[in-house]
Amino acid sequence: MNWKVLVSRIIPESGIESLKHAGFDVDVYTEDRPIPRKELIRKIPAYDALLAVLTEKVDRELLDVAGNLKIVANYAVGYNNIDVEACSQNHVAVTNTPGVLTESTADLTFTLILAVAKRIVEGDRLTRSGHFKGWSPLLLLGSDITGKTLGIIGAGRIGTAVAARAAGFDMPVLYHDTKNNEILDTRYKARLVSMDELLSHSDFISIHVPLTGKTNHMISTEEFAKMKPQAYLINTARGPIVDENALVQALRNKQIAGAALDVFENEPRLADGLAQFSNTVLVPHIGSATVETRTKMALMAAENIIKMSQGKMPPNILNREIFHSSDKTR
Repeated sequence: MNWKVLVSRIIPESGIESLKHAGFDVDVYTEDRPIPRKELIRKIPAYDALLAVLTEKVDRELLDVAGNLKIVANYAVGYNNIDVEACSQNHVAVTNTPGVLTESTADLTFTLILAVAKRIVEGDRLTRSGHFKGWSPLLLLGSDITGKTLGIIGAGRIGTAVAARAAGFDMPVLYHDTKNNEILDTRYKARLVSMDELLSHSDFISIHVPLTGKTNHMISTEEFAKMKPQAYLINTARGPIVDENALVQALRNKQIAGAALDVFENEPRLADGLAQFSNTVLVPHIGSATVETRTKMALMAAENIIKMSQGKMPPNILNREIFHSSDKTR
């Protein structure tokens, strides 16, 4: 069977070539922007597979017209853009790209910790603008990192990798999750604590949970009130986990020392006032943005589609129950 695959955004060429080498007809949306919703709905009935990015919402409306669709291969580890339950009901496999972006995202997380605490962005702007007039005892005083307490919300792969980097700075680690993480407990001497204890005792708070109904606005007005005035918030997970308007108020009221964000609640828009604060570092969702990582993600997404076309369970399937259904065809 000659499958047709729609790739909703330009990705590294190795992933496209892998699909073509497998004999698929591959169409790529080549505009450097999300594919318009109406165009996606118009196109999707002709395709057997969709290689999607986070900007594509795969919901019942889309599935109702996607009569030939057999798999949605998400080019990301997170999949809050996909209604997995609806896909399962339509016998559509859903896959993601876990593992390969762990180190890149952890690297960026620690980059943001360093940048916001050491006021790197402010210093760069000052120097480039010609306003740097020479060394001064009080110029851009930041915060030490070594020995400070790191609070990790979400102790999965990325949270664990961030703790590994914190060990090099002798940072005590607190973490909050639904269960113990043995690696954090034994190798890094971290402690599983309540959310309240983490918020009130951490100097740096780093978010690494998926976006769900329960984690939406997990950090909001009440949580900011519990943080230290010298605490920094870091978010490289998903934007809506942080109530951005509440963050603006916390910064305005000096409830926290600063924030560093790679993701935003309504990307690419920022909450009103957020960009005005010099004690923030705001970067454009680049957690996995390395040549090596994005290439691995492309190859992994392609491999998931290839395995599905062969009647095999994709290695990164999220709804494996569809393979146990008596009706696997559409």
